[in-house]
Amino acid sequence: MFGLSAEKLLLLALLAVLILGPERLPYYAKQLGEWARKGKRMVDNAQVQMKSELGEGFEDMDWKKLDPRQYDPRRIVREALMEEKKRPANAAETLNRAKPPQKPLEFGESPPFDQEST
Repeated sequence: MFGLSAEKLLLLALLAVLILGPERLPYYAKQLGEWARKGKRMVDNAQVQMKSELGEGFEDMDWKKLDPRQYDPRRIVREALMEEKKRPANAAETLNRAKPPQKPLEFGESPPFDQEST
């Protein structure tokens, strides 16, 4: 519980007895018990409210499916890259490819000119 071992809890209890003293210890123990009961009541009320708002089928829901810790980002990226390789190229990808490099003009050679384009 909260990373505390039995020895640490025992040491905390001993320190509480020494600091609070025998006169005030029963009062604070009573307060701690009341806080624990209030906390339990709040959790129970939250569960009842959640069940009433979610409606029927709440108990059948598989919460482990929604746990984000089950997803491995490396696997997700790997699968996405494999899908890209399998997917056929569409027209836009074909048109947006880089053009092959052209040979440079020789000295004195004029560049190509298209009469219809101007």
